[in-house]
Amino acid sequence: MIDLKELTIKKAHEHLVNGDFSAKEITENYLKNVEEKNSDINAYLEIFDDAMAQAEEADKIIKTKGKNTHALTGIPLAIKDNILIKGRTASCGSKILENYKAVYDATVIKKLKVVNAVFLGRANMDEFAMGSSGENSAFGPTKNPLDESRVPGGSSSGPAAAVAMSGALTSLGSDTGCSVRLPASFCGLVGLKPTYGAVSRCGLVAMASSLDQIGPITKTVEDSEIVFNTIKGLDIMDSTSSPDSDKKEIASTRKQYSIGVPANVFEDIEGIDDDVREQFFKALDILKSLGHKVKNIKIPYITYSLPVYYIITPAEVSANLARFDGMRYGLHVEGEDLFTDYAYTRGKGFGAEVRRRILLGTYVLSAGYYDAYYNKAVAVRQRIVSDFKEAFSDVDIITMPTTPTPAFKLGEKTDNPLAMYLSDIFTAPANIAGIPAISIPSGTVERDGKSLPLGLQLIAPHFQESVLFDAGRQFEEVREG
Repeated sequence: MIDLKELTIKKAHEHLVNGDFSAKEITENYLKNVEEKNSDINAYLEIFDDAMAQAEEADKIIKTKGKNTHALTGIPLAIKDNILIKGRTASCGSKILENYKAVYDATVIKKLKVVNAVFLGRANMDEFAMGSSGENSAFGPTKNPLDESRVPGGSSSGPAAAVAMSGALTSLGSDTGCSVRLPASFCGLVGLKPTYGAVSRCGLVAMASSLDQIGPITKTVEDSEIVFNTIKGLDIMDSTSSPDSDKKEIASTRKQYSIGVPANVFEDIEGIDDDVREQFFKALDILKSLGHKVKNIKIPYITYSLPVYYIITPAEVSANLARFDGMRYGLHVEGEDLFTDYAYTRGKGFGAEVRRRILLGTYVLSAGYYDAYYNKAVAVRQRIVSDFKEAFSDVDIITMPTTPTPAFKLGEKTDNPLAMYLSDIFTAPANIAGIPAISIPSGTVERDGKSLPLGLQLIAPHFQESVLFDAGRQFEEVREG
């Protein structure tokens, strides 16, 4: 029997190459787990009928290449429902695309197909990636496998829950303001948001084009690095992808870093649970014990990140989702004329949160308000970028908690959108600045007699993911050791 709970990509690769078990056997084990658990968790919207055929093909590759086999060959993974796989449904968790089938592969999917990874299925998500809890899917909420009364975090709820319930060894999500790191934190996993431009967005259904980035959810920092190195790179199909992502930046092993803690975040932001704050400072003690220099810094405009995010994001949502009008693809509801066609289709196809953000985005882009809201937010965004650049002239890494609370109860914040939006308070700054950030399990807190995980977030300058992996591994080894 394969112990899926203890399995990592690295361990699975070694077992596959050594012949301890086959890709077909490991895939069977994951599919069995999904069959047993998914009806309760709702991590997957669909299991692919060719998963076993993919595994058999991977076994042939492993038998041929032996120790030269890629680390992801034969590794079962889950894919968020907004990343296109040719011939597969890509609904984005929305009724408006419920029956839409992708006509091409996303670039990240092409790269994973080249190495013969095994796609188990498409994972649930907040509709069009709008949400922090996993409760906004048109196909029902995802539950946290660690406590089914609680949310797994969003918007990559399914990808995180799939890994946490041993329904996949790794997964791909997308992160616009929190959506990989927050669910990783709530589910006790590692979540990476790469530098904007490091991973191609071609084939990722856009929410907010200047913020979206595809990233992996894994069990370990090392696994995160394996997936990132496979999917990163310049792509001519994505004009925002960067050649800098192909640089081989290798951090020296056991390097000591200067780590900055933005003290003004803790001074100016309310709503951080006391035990979350306490766990964060315990994590800082671990970093100090490793020989890193931890110092307080000021990032003056960082506290404006969330207001900026919730102006820029809805504005881009309003523009990006204008294409879903029922004319070319997706849901179509017949009306009396063209206008009512649009109104009925979008009214029936979009959920409440999506409609809320479209309305807000249309408002901030409208005549008379564009300068007052959108242009001002763009200007403040540039100040935040400058603040981070200045901070990184003094420190190598910036650290904050990933979330202000552990996973909260299902339904606890659904009637209070502002309280829900505050879940992104620590994660949104990295998206605003376009810099890489990783969430690593840092400890637990007690809620209702259950231990719930928390995440430590490490942030680095542009295209310095290697620094995050190095420091993250150090922290991980001490915590687990």
